[in-house]
Amino acid sequence: MQRRSTAGDLIPIDLEINTTCRRHNQERIRIFLQDLEATTISEEEPQSSKASSSFPIAGHSHLDPIEDHIMVEEPRRVTLEDYSSSNVPQFFTSIAQPEVQAQTITYPPSLIQLIQNNLFHGLPNEDPYAHLATYIEICNTIRLAEVPEDAIRLSLFSFSLSGEAKRWLHSFKGNSLKTWDEVVEKFLKKYFPKSKTTEGKAAISSFHQFPDESPSEALERFCGLLRKTPTHGFSEPIQLNIFIDGLNCNPSSYWTLLQVGKSN
Repeated sequence: MQRRSTAGDLIPIDLEINTTCRRHNQERIRIFLQDLEATTISEEEPQSSKASSSFPIAGHSHLDPIEDHIMVEEPRRVTLEDYSSSNVPQFFTSIAQPEVQAQTITYPPSLIQLIQNNLFHGLPNEDPYAHLATYIEICNTIRLAEVPEDAIRLSLFSFSLSGEAKRWLHSFKGNSLKTWDEVVEKFLKKYFPKSKTTEGKAAISSFHQFPDESPSEALERFCGLLRKTPTHGFSEPIQLNIFIDGLNCNPSSYWTLLQVGKSN
């Protein structure tokens, strides 16, 4: 079926005019949305490259080819590389830097050298009490303004250790040792445990003078046993009784030996 246009030409009649109108409307909407999106992008900075604008129209949502897409970020996948990578520790030393009033602390190189000439290696035949006594004597040779004695001892203690003892100190958590008393406590607990105290007390209580040993030599050896185990717990009267009972000399010389012992 045909009809004539104003120019006299024959124009076929569209029998599905509703479908044609709907298609033309959809095309006009698509062109409108493209123009609107281009205008918006030119006037405003885009908020996200992952989101697209939409223009909902009632009755045409099932025909509109442009839809809103909400991009949801997926959780990052854990790979084998994540398990193999290690975090850099925040602290590399077990002893924390002491807080002092001084702006800067500078130690003479000769002091460090003197400390390193008296190293403690953690060997069974080494005396931890003797090492601490020598170390404190060395540290006492220096005085720094606004720097306490314990701060000096705390800062330099690692220089006095070597070998197994050095590895022991580094086994603690970084920056966990904050006071000198704490360092001394852990050091003696490690290298002078209760078993050594028990062994030292047994050596003191079973003291006897050697057959070829003079009384003065016996006294010196006995005092060495006391120094070797400072935690023996024997009072002075008990110490004297142990020493006298262990002597082979006659009682007339006891008084002289006791006077010598008190002077030592």
